Amino acid sequence: METSARGQPLLGVLLKVISTIAFTAMATLIKYVSDRYPAGEVAFFRSAFALIPVLVWVGYKGLLTTVFVTPRIGGHLLRSVAGATSMFFGFSALARLPLSDATAIGYASPLMTVVLAAFLLKETIRVYRWTAVVIGLCGVLVILSGYVGASNEPDRSAIGAIFSLLAAFFGALAATQTRRLTWVEQPGTIVIYFSLFTALFMLITTLPFGWVMPHAEDWPFLIGCGVFGGIGQVLLTQSYRFGDASLIAPFEYISMVWAIIVGYFLFANVPSGSMLLGSGIVIASGLFVIYREHRLGLRRERERAAKTPTVTGA
Repeated sequence: METSARGQPLLGVLLKVISTIAFTAMATLIKYVSDRYPAGEVAFFRSAFALIPVLVWVGYKGLLTTVFVTPRIGGHLLRSVAGATSMFFGFSALARLPLSDATAIGYASPLMTVVLAAFLLKETIRVYRWTAVVIGLCGVLVILSGYVGASNEPDRSAIGAIFSLLAAFFGALAATQTRRLTWVEQPGTIVIYFSLFTALFMLITTLPFGWVMPHAEDWPFLIGCGVFGGIGQVLLTQSYRFGDASLIAPFEYISMVWAIIVGYFLFANVPSGSMLLGSGIVIASGLFVIYREHRLGLRRERERAAKTPTVTGA
């Protein structure tokens, strides 16, 4: 089954691209309601209603009876705390930044993951990837330079840029913990516990300190951001079943196209020169990291093949 699935790379790319559309739709709905509801409350709806498509997916795969079974609940809690913190800062940033700027700064997260993997997972990171990370983070500084001295007017907030950077860091921390969990857990278990714990955290922290009862006209947007987020997560997870990560991962950057289009037509945001230049540097660095991961993967496969004893004779 997995072997035949791996032979459909175009399907994997298609699922990945559709997942970027789903995540952009999620971010658009969040930005639309972000000036009326606390970030923690929006994060609750994002997490709680993401469970709908995720549970449908898990049920379709016939894993409902096993997906909640885990001996590593502490690992899921740690991943959820980091992910929930990233979500809180990310949604706070969306309320204060153009969609394209928040997306571009978010691209720093995979670069930060490389750094955290070296320190927390003891992965070996060689000079090529370290160089790409440093250059990519310089690109982030180029984006942030457009906010030096910026006022806190709508969609032009230096605080929003800081929030987005914090969201990228905690997202990298969550990704590092996710990488550790994938050694022993199935993807459905990781996704479900993350949504459950994050919804619970956000409900507990927001309900007593600033919960705003949603207006009737906003319920579709709040529910929709969760459903689109869940759909995007399912499609993202499935996309990597049909092709190598080195082929699928670069299509993440097409989300910048959707962010610029949506930002221009729905929010009248025009990308700045510093954002375009900085995001180009970050994307190029990210692509190089993906390329190096692919080359190292091929090298490891050759080394394993060379060490595998062959059977001669009959």
